[in-house]
Amino acid sequence: MNPSPHPTEARRDPARIPPRWFIRTAWVVHRTLYRVTRGRVGLRHPSPTVYGMMRLHTVGRRSGEPRVAIVAYFEDGPDLVTLAMNGWGDPPPAWWLNLEARPAASVDLPDGRRDVLAREATGADRERLWAVWRTLQGDADLDAMAALRSRETPVVVLTPAP
Repeated sequence: MNPSPHPTEARRDPARIPPRWFIRTAWVVHRTLYRVTRGRVGLRHPSPTVYGMMRLHTVGRRSGEPRVAIVAYFEDGPDLVTLAMNGWGDPPPAWWLNLEARPAASVDLPDGRRDVLAREATGADRERLWAVWRTLQGDADLDAMAALRSRETPVVVLTPAP
């Protein structure tokens, strides 16, 4: 017989990822809203408690064709920080693989376009930025969701290009 949990311990269900079809549909709807409204809907600035949304422009690592993804971000001084999480699916997102091959990119923010250079945060810098993600609304189960993946989720820093 298993002992019951201590009465003061909160019972938590394991993290669950929505079905892949749901995640992909949400992405399509988001991109469509952006396109149909000519950018009036779909992007937002981050606040101290909620992440923002930006369009990330990369170049396909194999095709050489332009690629666009809408990703969450927050600002860390002049840098923009996002997670390469692919809807918490296990494989890395294509946009991250593209940035690993070609770190130069651009982003569309609510107030305009910016050229950036991408890098993966490591060590204490990664831990500090990951801790910020934990504080943002909607990412309360960040560690539980990340634990579902077979690899560490890259924290991507987009620095303004010179």
